[in-house]
Amino acid sequence: MLEELQRRNLSAITTRIYLHSIEEFAQYFNTPPDRLGLEHVRQYQAHLFTDRKLEAVSVAQQVSALRFFFLKTLKRPWLVEDMPVPKRPIRLPEILSQEEVERLIQYAGSPLHRIWLLTLYATGIRREELVQLQIGDIDSDRMSIRIRQGKGKKDRNVMLSPRLLQELRDYWRSANPKPTTYLFPSKGAHPNADLPMTSKSVWDAVQQAATRAKLGKRVHPHTLRHCFATHLLESGADLRTIQLLLGHADLRTTSRYLNLSERHLKATASPLDSLRLAAAANPKDARHKK
Repeated sequence: MLEELQRRNLSAITTRIYLHSIEEFAQYFNTPPDRLGLEHVRQYQAHLFTDRKLEAVSVAQQVSALRFFFLKTLKRPWLVEDMPVPKRPIRLPEILSQEEVERLIQYAGSPLHRIWLLTLYATGIRREELVQLQIGDIDSDRMSIRIRQGKGKKDRNVMLSPRLLQELRDYWRSANPKPTTYLFPSKGAHPNADLPMTSKSVWDAVQQAATRAKLGKRVHPHTLRHCFATHLLESGADLRTIQLLLGHADLRTTSRYLNLSERHLKATASPLDSLRLAAAANPKDARHKK
């Protein structure tokens, strides 16, 4: 299965998730996965919903991995009508105000955590893209940052704000030892300048800052990406520009930020306001007339 995934040049994240999904599938039945069939898949899908209480998105991901395993690795048929894709609920992401973003950054656990949060909010990049940033990706002449092989294995450029550039220079001056390849190299018991830090470190840093800031909202690294897009839209940026900065393949994905923008919501008048209705009579006045 690993060879089939590698032949298609799928991302390391997708590869890891797919392999882990098949491992869990086999462990649930305590049987090698190639000895299991579609009836077992149906039972397992029900187990994921009813026993493990997974969200539809997570179950759909597991089903995709199983479909790949049966179709591409085992070369067995996969009947779509027998394996329905779970219906995914459409939920709007949590958005922080600019004041809440400031508070989140102020409560970062260390200067290193602070620069991570600043970079996520200033550029809208994903945490997996943050950890892969290399020193050569920062172009101070063109004031841009190159995102190499982001989601969908696509390169793109994002803006480099003067404020972020100054913060990154301050980080560079204080770093000891200096990064040589990756902008944020691996730390811990066995630091390695030629390996990036883990994305789990970024997740933990944001979670800890949110807890200390007592924002009362669910906050994770992707929240700063949503805030980046929403705040850009509210400041007058057009959807097409935001789409390119985020690396979305479809403009419809970007357009959901219209639902999150306070400026756009407040600028749209309700049709009720155009009705010429007389003021409702006060019940007390009606009683006095009687």
